[in-house]
Amino acid sequence: MVPTRRINHLGRLKLSSSQFVRRGEEALIYYPLEKKYMLSFIQGEIGLKIYYQDEVIPPPPLPQPAAALQEEEAKADTKQESPPPQPAEEAAVTAESEALQPAEAQKSDAEAGATTEPNKEQPAEEAKSNEEPPAQAEAEAPAAAAPPPDNAPAPESDMAPSPPPQGPSGQNKEDPSPTSTAVNEPVQEDGDDIDLELPSSKWGPAPQEIMAASTGSFPDIQVSGMNAPRPVIRPVAPTSNYTLEPQESISIERSAFDLVEKMHYLFVRVVKARHLPTSGNPVVRIEVSNSRVQSKPARKTSCFEWDQTFAFGRDAPDSSSVVEISVWDPHGPNSSQMAAAANFLGGICFDVTEIPLRDPPDSPLAPQWYRLEGGGAYRSDLMLATWVGTQADESFPDAWKTDTAGNINSRAKVYQSPKLWYLRATVIEAQDIFPLTPLKETAVQVKAQLGFQVQKTKTSINRLPKGLVTVGTVRIPLKVIERRVDDRKVASRWFSLEDPMSEKVGYRGRVHLRLCFDGGYHVMDEAAHMISDYRPTARQLWKQPVGAFELGIIGCKNLSPMKTVDGKGCTDAYCVAKYGPKWVRTRTVCDSLDPKWNEQYTWKVYDPCTVLTIGVFDSSGVYEIDDDISATRPHFRIGKVRVRISTLETGKVYRNRYPLILLTNNGVKKMGEIEVAVKFVRAAPTLDFLHVYTQPLLPLMHHMKPLGVVQQELLRNSAAKIIATHLSRSEPSLRREVVFYMLDVDSHAFSMRKIRANWIRIINVIASVIDIVRWIDDTRVWKNPMSTILVHALLIMLVWFPDLIVPTLAFYMFVIGAWNYRFRSREPLPHFDPKLSLADTVDRDELDEEFDTVSSSRPPEMVRARYDKLRMLGARVQTVLGDFATQGERLQAMVTWRDPRATGIFVGLCFVVAMVLYMVPSKMVAMASGFYFFRHPIFRDRMPSPAVNFFRRLPSLSDRMM
Repeated sequence: MVPTRRINHLGRLKLSSSQFVRRGEEALIYYPLEKKYMLSFIQGEIGLKIYYQDEVIPPPPLPQPAAALQEEEAKADTKQESPPPQPAEEAAVTAESEALQPAEAQKSDAEAGATTEPNKEQPAEEAKSNEEPPAQAEAEAPAAAAPPPDNAPAPESDMAPSPPPQGPSGQNKEDPSPTSTAVNEPVQEDGDDIDLELPSSKWGPAPQEIMAASTGSFPDIQVSGMNAPRPVIRPVAPTSNYTLEPQESISIERSAFDLVEKMHYLFVRVVKARHLPTSGNPVVRIEVSNSRVQSKPARKTSCFEWDQTFAFGRDAPDSSSVVEISVWDPHGPNSSQMAAAANFLGGICFDVTEIPLRDPPDSPLAPQWYRLEGGGAYRSDLMLATWVGTQADESFPDAWKTDTAGNINSRAKVYQSPKLWYLRATVIEAQDIFPLTPLKETAVQVKAQLGFQVQKTKTSINRLPKGLVTVGTVRIPLKVIERRVDDRKVASRWFSLEDPMSEKVGYRGRVHLRLCFDGGYHVMDEAAHMISDYRPTARQLWKQPVGAFELGIIGCKNLSPMKTVDGKGCTDAYCVAKYGPKWVRTRTVCDSLDPKWNEQYTWKVYDPCTVLTIGVFDSSGVYEIDDDISATRPHFRIGKVRVRISTLETGKVYRNRYPLILLTNNGVKKMGEIEVAVKFVRAAPTLDFLHVYTQPLLPLMHHMKPLGVVQQELLRNSAAKIIATHLSRSEPSLRREVVFYMLDVDSHAFSMRKIRANWIRIINVIASVIDIVRWIDDTRVWKNPMSTILVHALLIMLVWFPDLIVPTLAFYMFVIGAWNYRFRSREPLPHFDPKLSLADTVDRDELDEEFDTVSSSRPPEMVRARYDKLRMLGARVQTVLGDFATQGERLQAMVTWRDPRATGIFVGLCFVVAMVLYMVPSKMVAMASGFYFFRHPIFRDRMPSPAVNFFRRLPSLSDRMM
C-alpha cells in the first residue's frame, strides 16, 4: 500500500474563554470531539490542559526633555565625526574587516544595542519606582499647572504653586505624596472566584491610567451655572429645611439602584490645608444640624493632608441649611478628642441650598482652595469639595456616615468564600514497618491529618494495642498533589516514613498512597434543601449563567432592642446576604430600631433551583475597644429570610415586608420586619432555560463516585468551619456565629419538634392518596349511585380500549393542575411558617432540649426524664418497624413452604388462575374483576374477604424474636 497524503478530519473542539483557569489550577480534561457531519462514524476524545498566565508588560520608556535630546544628539554627532585615533596596524585590520562584512557588522551592532539598552535602563527604573511612579509625576505636572475654569475664577493667592523642576526622567525632586502609595495597593474586584495571587506591585507596575486618574484634578461639574459653593456668613435667622426640586431629584436616579429608595447625603471631602500657623497635627471639625464630627489628625508633608470624606444624612426634618467647617490645633497627646482649649485656626461656612447635586455617572467634583476666616490663621487655605449625592456615589462606602457613627466595622462590604477542593487520599499498603511491641499485641493503623481534619483507616488486625505508638510520619506538600476533574485513575506513589522523635533522617518503612484533588465535586457548605450553588470546584466545568438576581435591602421596621447601653435599649443592626460564594454585608446602622440601608446587590444565577439567604444581626462591634471585654461579645441573630429563585417570575420586582421570626429556648418571637426588593432577570434563551430543569443538580462526579451521607455531612461541617475562619479575618469581619447561622450548621441536630413536624409533612403528602382511597371506597359501596355508574362506564371504555389509559391519566393530571391554579398561593414570596414548624405550639421543655449542647449541661434529673421520654418514643418506632417487617415476611412465606398447607393452597390457586387466563381473554377477566369489585352492597358481605383472611394467617418470624 502506498501512504496517502489526504488529510482526514477526525473532529474538532470549541471552548469558551470562561473555562480557562489561571496557571496552577489546570487539570487534565478529556473533551469529546465534534463530528464534521451528522453521519460521520469518527468519534473520540482529546485530553487537554488549558491555562493562562499573566504577562508582565514593562512600562514604556519615559520621554526625555527636548534639551536633553538635543544634547545627546549633538554628542552622538560629535562622536561619529571625530572617532578616536587608532594605530596603523589596528586601523588596517579594522578597515579590512569592515570591507569584508559591512552589512553583518552593522546588523549585529544594532541588535546588540537594542538588547543592551533596556537592560541598562531597568535598574534605574526599579530604583525610581520606590520613590514615585513616573506616570504619576507626569500626571501631577499638568494637573498642577492647569488654569482654573473661566466660570469659577480664583484669586492669585489661591492658585496652586508651580510644579518643582523635573530631571531627565520626569521625576519630581520632592517627596512622593501618599496618593501614589495607595495606588499601588491591589484592588479586589467582585467576581465568582477568589484571587489568591500576589499583589500587583510584585507582578508589575500599576496601570498608568489608574495612577493618573487618582492624582490628577477631577473635571468640573456645572450645576445651575456654578462649579462649587461659595462661602457665606452665618445667617442670623434660621432658614427653611433643605428640599429637592422635582427636576433635581430626577437627575439623581440611577439604574443600578432601581430597587431601593434614594437616600440623599451631604458629602464633604477635606483634602489638605496650607499656610497654617502651627507645627502640630491640626484637625477639621464639621457641624451640620445636630451632627458634629472631627477628622483624624493631619499628616505633615509639604501641606497638612487629611483626604477624608464625610456623609451627612439630609432626610431628617430638622436638617440645617448651613455647614460649618473649622480647623483646630488641639493640645495634648490625644488629638482625637474635641478639647475646648484647642486653638481655633480658622473656619468657613456654606449654604446647603447652593451646594451642587452630583449624578454618579458624572465625574467627581474637583476640590478647590478656600480662604479660612477668623481665628489665628493668616492667609491660610483649605482644599475641600462639597456636593449632595446618594448612596450610589463611589465615595459613599468609605465615607464617615451619620447613621454608622464612623465606626470602621460599620462599613458595607462584599466577601468571597474561599475556593475549596476535596482531597482524596487512598491508603493502599505499607512495607518495612518495624513493630515496637510484640506482634500479638500490635495493630497498625494509618492516620491522615490536614489542618483540623483527621481521618483514620481501619486496623490491620482485630486486637488493639494498649497504647498508641507512632511508627513514622510523612509530610506531603499540597502543591505536589495532582488535580483531576473526572474519575480517571491517578498514579500512586510510595512515600518513605521518618522518625518523628529524631532530627536525623531515618528510614522507618514506606507507605503506598494515591492522592489527588477532586475538582469535579461541589463542596457543600449548606444544607441539601437550601443550596445556593451547585457548580463544581473546577472552573473548567462551569456552564454559562442563565440569568441575574438583584436584591435590594431597603430596611427593617419595629426591631426589638437587643442590648442596653446607658440604661437605654438599642439595636445596631446590619444585614448579611449569601448566594453562592458571594457574601454581602450592609453597613451597621447604630442605635436605630427602624434602620434604613437601601443597598442593592447583584448575583449571577447558574441554576434557578437555588436559594438566597438573608439574615439580620445585631452588632456589638460598634462599642468594641481594644483590650475590652465587649470585643468578645457575639453578634446576636435577629432573624432571616430565604428566597427560592425558581419561585420568581422573570423581570418582575417583588417588594414586600417579611417577618423576622426567631426561635429561642423560650419560644418563638417576632423580632421585627425586613423590607426587601428582589428581581430575577433571565439571560439565557427560553429553551435553554427550560432545559436546565432536565439536568442533574449536582455535578457528574457525585453520580459516578457518590459520597456517603455521613461522610458528606462531615465534609460539610469542615467546609463551614474553613469558611467561617476565612471570613472572620476580613475587615470588617463576618463573625463565626454569623456564618454558622447563615449556613445552618446545626440543622441536623436532634429535635422532638422537628420529628413531629416532619411526620405531619408526611401525612400531608399522602393525604391526596388517602383521599383517592376513600373516594374509591365510597364508589364501591354505592354512596353516590350516579358516580358509581359513571365509573362503570369508564371501566368498560378503558378495558375495551386500553390505548386510552395513559392519555386519560395525563389529561386527568392536567385537569387537576389547571383546577389548582385557581387556589395557588397569593403570598408575594414564601417565608418561615411557625405553624408548619410547630414553633408556636411546642413545649417549653422540648425547646430547652433542642437548644441544649451535645454534651448536656442540664441537671441529671432533667436528663433522666428526657431519656425516659425518648425511650417511649423509641418503643413506638420499634413497634411500627416490627409491623412492616411482619408484613414483608408474610409475603415471603407464600412461596417458602414455611407453612406447607398455606403454600400449597397459594401455589395451586396460582396454577388455576394461570390456566383460566390462558383460555379466557384478558379483557373479559378485567371487566369481570372490575364489576365484582364495584358490586352493589346487597351482594357484599361485611366480613373480610377470603384473600385478606388467608394473608393474615401466614406465618412470620416475629414468634422467633427474643
